[in-house]
Amino acid sequence: MAKTGIIRDIDKGRGEVIRVEISEYKGQTFFNIRVWYTDPNGELKPTQKGVAIAPTLVSELKEAIEEAERWLA
Repeated sequence: MAKTGIIRDIDKGRGEVIRVEISEYKGQTFFNIRVWYTDPNGELKPTQKGVAIAPTLVSELKEAIEEAERWLA
């Protein structure tokens, strides 16, 4: 079983963060990138905005991000 946990919270502004984490759902491990918001009590809560990626696809995602960096440079 893979280790799960938060890798990083990236401040998106307006009380939202993009949370990058390794999570588990129904016994499956995922690389999860999701927008979280701050509720009226000050607690972070997940939104439906995001994606859960199978570990086998993480290297392809990394390559796509590296390509996007080259495009944006």
